[in-house]
Amino acid sequence: MKRVCVTGTTGYIGSWLVRSLLQQGYHVHATARDPEKAQRMLSTIEGTDRLQIYRADLNEDRSFDEVVKGCVGLFHVAALMEFGTSVQENVEDHVRRNILEPAVLGTRNLLQSCMRSGTIKRVVFTSSISTITAKDEKGDWTPVVDESSVTPTDLVWKTKNSGWVYVLLKLATEEEAFKFAKENGIDLVSIIPPTVAGSFLTPTVPSSLQVLLSPITGDPNFYPVLDSVHSRLGSIALVHIEDICRAHIFLFETSGASGRYLFKEEFNRSAPSIISSKRLLDLGYRFEYDAKDVIKDSIQSSIGNGFLNSQVEFKV
Repeated sequence: MKRVCVTGTTGYIGSWLVRSLLQQGYHVHATARDPEKAQRMLSTIEGTDRLQIYRADLNEDRSFDEVVKGCVGLFHVAALMEFGTSVQENVEDHVRRNILEPAVLGTRNLLQSCMRSGTIKRVVFTSSISTITAKDEKGDWTPVVDESSVTPTDLVWKTKNSGWVYVLLKLATEEEAFKFAKENGIDLVSIIPPTVAGSFLTPTVPSSLQVLLSPITGDPNFYPVLDSVHSRLGSIALVHIEDICRAHIFLFETSGASGRYLFKEEFNRSAPSIISSKRLLDLGYRFEYDAKDVIKDSIQSSIGNGFLNSQVEFKV
């Protein structure tokens, strides 16, 4: 069976993607800055006889050379979950030097390792709905939102809404990935997930679930992020963790895939803009979970983790 590499395997999507790949018979090279943490998280998954865990750091040159050897595919899921900064002076310079530039360098380091491997056939890059906006240059709602509806970088710097650093991170790293891939002949596709929720393998509740559940928890750190997403898109787009991982594998396996793919099941038809996954659907992908499944599984998992009280009512 094919051998692939996954980055960010101690995170929400990365850990579940490893699970999904093993279920489908793949051999997986899982990377983490803390291999022991990854081992604890992933040891209960079925198929671990086909799992190898490596220490690798995006900011270390050639750190991924050995990891990607013999792999035909790379799923680059790893991302710094940095929503803002506590720095008060020279904020923009700090973000550029200490957050954005290292992240861009890390993306380049990883893709250089893919080039040197001689075996990587395709890279699947995990982007974010934060790179998408439903508003035009005048601030009016656009009828349809698709992969071309990119959030303007200068607007993010200007407004600095909640989660602005993360938005810049995803914009900068995806831009670098496509630029490097084009210049060096790498077959790269990106998938743009909205708020991902459902069950989880991580020992703590993933940030995306904390954002989604912030109206229940009242968390002052995450509710403003949810509000910022709503103001930019006109709705809260959701996807089940199972669906997003299936889509990653689908895009890796589908020969005709290229460019960006916005991933969102249409739940809220009263929103001011339609968020379209037409490109992905035209390739043949089909969603298996609806909004009720997403919220139900998120609440049940969060209760099981102790994050939510068991008396929380579930209504959709």
